[in-house]
Amino acid sequence: MLAEFSIVPLGAGNSISSHVARILKIVDASGMPYKINPMGTVVEGSWSDIMKLIKKCHDAILNTESRIITTISIDDRKGKSNRIDKKVESVEHKLGKLLKK
Repeated sequence: MLAEFSIVPLGAGNSISSHVARILKIVDASGMPYKINPMGTVVEGSWSDIMKLIKKCHDAILNTESRIITTISIDDRKGKSNRIDKKVESVEHKLGKLLKK
């Protein structure tokens, strides 16, 4: 299963990079495969592991901020693994070229 999530503290100002860094420390320590992008973080794992991780990240920011918005998108496909890389590779193969990363 892949899940992309973002956590946005409301009222934190124009820059939230310090909050993102705190979240990514938690994600990195989880040992789960992940990729960051300008709008969120994609993780790969089981439903329970992913939800536990997102809750841990959510709670970490909620401990210091009075209001946050957490958005989650899930792509669940039975019998497939390493999709965090394979999905992009499949599109690149069909295009016949590497995409910008």
